[in-house]
Amino acid sequence: MEIKQIKKNFKVVGMKNSGVFADFGSEVPKFAQQFLRRANEIKNSSQTEIALYEPKRNDNHIKGQYYVGLIVNGTLNEVPTGMEYIETTQDYVNIRGKISDIGKLHKELLTWADEQGFQRDLESYIVETYHQNENNEEDVDIYLPILL
Repeated sequence: MEIKQIKKNFKVVGMKNSGVFADFGSEVPKFAQQFLRRANEIKNSSQTEIALYEPKRNDNHIKGQYYVGLIVNGTLNEVPTGMEYIETTQDYVNIRGKISDIGKLHKELLTWADEQGFQRDLESYIVETYHQNENNEEDVDIYLPILL
């Protein structure tokens, strides 16, 4: 698996929610399913699913915010009720792999970033994008924000 440093721009229409970090693994997919029932309301959608997560800053940081959404092509002037348009450009370290390996992928990315001397940007969202692969399984691209 290739890990790299990249500057990336994301344009997203999504819905915001919050919860306990420990529950994100089950809570975020459920919220994403609710969101996807309304996906047809979004203009200029790329059909690529995305989630943006507030990073856990320390052991006392119990609850966090997140967005689930779709990447859009171009800036939107009209956003469906209850949704938000988010645009972010950030420096990241990135890895891609099977969604079933997501915990391992996050760990590998954190270890690599630390070994390379990158400092995490705890004020910017962690981004995950989701893609069907040729085996009809789902891959995830993880983007961990860093400071340069």
